[in-house]
Amino acid sequence: MVRRPLFFYGWYIVGITATTMILAYGIRHSFAVFFPPILTEFGWNRGDTALMFSLNLFVYGLTGPFSGSLADRWQPRKLAVIGLTILSLSTAGCAFAQELWQFYLLFGFLVPIGTSFLGWPLLAPTLTNWFAKRRGMALGLGQMGGGLSYIFVLFAEFVISQLGWRYAYLVLAGLVFVVLLPLHRRFFCYRPEEKGLKPYGVNSVPLLNHDLRNKPAEVAPSQDWTLGRAARTYQLWLLAISQMLYWGLGCYLVLAHQVKFAEDAGYSSTFAASVFAFFGIVMTVGQLSGFISDRIGREATVTLAIFMSIAALVALISVKDTSQPWLLYVYAILFGYGAGIYSPALVAGAADLFHGKHFGAIAGLLLTGMGTGGIVGPWLGGYIYDLTGSYFWAFILCMVAFSLSCVAFWIAAPRKPARLRAKSTSN
Repeated sequence: MVRRPLFFYGWYIVGITATTMILAYGIRHSFAVFFPPILTEFGWNRGDTALMFSLNLFVYGLTGPFSGSLADRWQPRKLAVIGLTILSLSTAGCAFAQELWQFYLLFGFLVPIGTSFLGWPLLAPTLTNWFAKRRGMALGLGQMGGGLSYIFVLFAEFVISQLGWRYAYLVLAGLVFVVLLPLHRRFFCYRPEEKGLKPYGVNSVPLLNHDLRNKPAEVAPSQDWTLGRAARTYQLWLLAISQMLYWGLGCYLVLAHQVKFAEDAGYSSTFAASVFAFFGIVMTVGQLSGFISDRIGREATVTLAIFMSIAALVALISVKDTSQPWLLYVYAILFGYGAGIYSPALVAGAADLFHGKHFGAIAGLLLTGMGTGGIVGPWLGGYIYDLTGSYFWAFILCMVAFSLSCVAFWIAAPRKPARLRAKSTSN
């Protein structure tokens, strides 16, 4: 008789995911606090400087399907180690950059490659492999690290204030390497079969070792969705468009410039960074609420996220000076919670439609959508500011993007996976 484990190992995978997201994505999101001192030191305009953040998102999105495919076909643990090594070295290299093209190469090109190999393109399919039930909750808990990475930005701001922005890059690079290398080499497992387990919600009793080769990797009876097959459905492209409009164009335009926006209104860099951190706290609460989409549906959850995000930008646009700091907190609460519940609902919706042994590559394509919007978002925010001296029209554009994102998600209809499977079978 085989004994059940007291604690399902998949919850350790959730913890590894959250820790990785904090450190790896903390480097990307810390751009907002590195942006002002880099502008001050070099005197470049905002559009050209923000382009390195746009490139970061674009390259990350392009490499997402490749990373997800490698995770499906190769050795995920080695992929993670390669990713964290690239991420650490390229982040450290930013400390020595003197020219804008060097930031484009290091932060815009190499950092996102490392993040892609280490981050969500690898971690999202890992969580869907480990959890058949409570998938929305598991994805939300794992992505909690993405929200906490904005709190990590407050640490980056502190290091910048004490040591300068160049030494801050070295500190962030060191943390990624020292913390994540042993964590992934020792504890990370891509599939539950590697531990002799079945996914949560199927049967948590460990399999006998000699049975492993006879057990399929898939959790649920579904189509054998390859990336090519899924790409022939309009549903996948609509999910990618939703991601492109919400995160790539809308969210990252705002997040890249929100610290500078607050400074322009008269607030100190420390206060602006603290609002950024508060956004991260609330986003974490939203990600912890990932179970909401399991209960009220993916589409209803995304609609709630869009409504809150638009209301948040109304509050942000209303900030004119330092007389009403509460508006920034209203913005942080609404935007943080909306962004927090959107992401797990999107991934869970994609898994509802396309989960299978190739889901890593499919999930990666969603990040391509984010990257496509990302090449425009942060740069466009800076460009509009350079033209008009204000972020007003940039934020209005974000509201439109959020609304269209919601429409695309509803048409994709994750609530109707059986219809998609039947249509695919008939074709």
